[in-house]
Amino acid sequence: MIETSSKIKAPTLVDPFGRTIDYLRLSVTDRCNLRCTYCMAEDMTFLPKQQILSLEELHDTAAAFVELGIRKIRLTGGEPLIRRNIVKLVSLLTALPGLDEVTMTTNGLLLPTMAQPLKEAGLSRLNISIDSLKSERFKQLTRVGNLEEVIAGINAATVAGFKKVKLNAVIMAGFNDDEVIDLAKFAVDQGLDISFIEEMPLGEIDSHQRVKTQITSSNLREKLASEFNLINSAETTGGPSRYLQVANSDSKIGFISPMSNNFCESCNRVRLTAEGRLLLCLGNEHSMDLRELLRSYPGDRNLLKSKITEALKTKPERHYFDPEQVDILRFMNMTGG
Repeated sequence: MIETSSKIKAPTLVDPFGRTIDYLRLSVTDRCNLRCTYCMAEDMTFLPKQQILSLEELHDTAAAFVELGIRKIRLTGGEPLIRRNIVKLVSLLTALPGLDEVTMTTNGLLLPTMAQPLKEAGLSRLNISIDSLKSERFKQLTRVGNLEEVIAGINAATVAGFKKVKLNAVIMAGFNDDEVIDLAKFAVDQGLDISFIEEMPLGEIDSHQRVKTQITSSNLREKLASEFNLINSAETTGGPSRYLQVANSDSKIGFISPMSNNFCESCNRVRLTAEGRLLLCLGNEHSMDLRELLRSYPGDRNLLKSKITEALKTKPERHYFDPEQVDILRFMNMTGG
């Protein structure tokens, strides 16, 4: 459904439940230079190159969404920085009239050389994933990762002058829940924000049983309250994080709680996978294949916009995650982080 108003410069996408959709998470690749246990299997089969949207197709799709009222685009993966010509794509997207900001979620490994070019291309904010501050544990969780390289990436992002760098940490009981306070202290000492994320049951994994690693945001908040004076904050970045201000600092601590306290009532986003599948909900399979449309009718933006609008009619009200079973077989790297 599209609503228009004389006060609104562009149409506004509204789903069947009255939620305005103004945020697109755009996956540019399913590949990654890490193999995080909660995100993918150790031995992954990635999509053939011809199945991945080209730079031009990513740009054309983003342009259609912006003309429909999308105001924020977050680039995701896999790991978006391994996508060839990613800086060029950022430049193309930030030039779209009506788009307020382009942001990115990354594991940070390639930021030492890419942070400054990304900033110059117009990228406004970065979310950097870091699930442990212990080198051996970090390598265990990521299977191949080097913690020092991520720290170097965080430092490079800060030096490049991004207006806000936020850290993300997926917390799993028995794996890294004992580091929540240390991770928060690290963020506060660096003047950064951090969000703690509940693990989601996406894709079949054999590294652990998710039902045994679940830990709720409320439990983490209790731990953090023993160390920090946390003040309720109404601030939002347009995503699912719910923030608390750390007293006497510039840092905020956020919680993303898809398992214990879903945020579906305020959902304002859709996802486009690297192969051009428009996902209407992270936890459901409602989707539309936009790649076939892009390649069968290249350049027909009006048709593309009409199909996007049509797809939005099937956006579900909410997700229903169950850590004891996997209903969504696609891994997070396929979904777009």
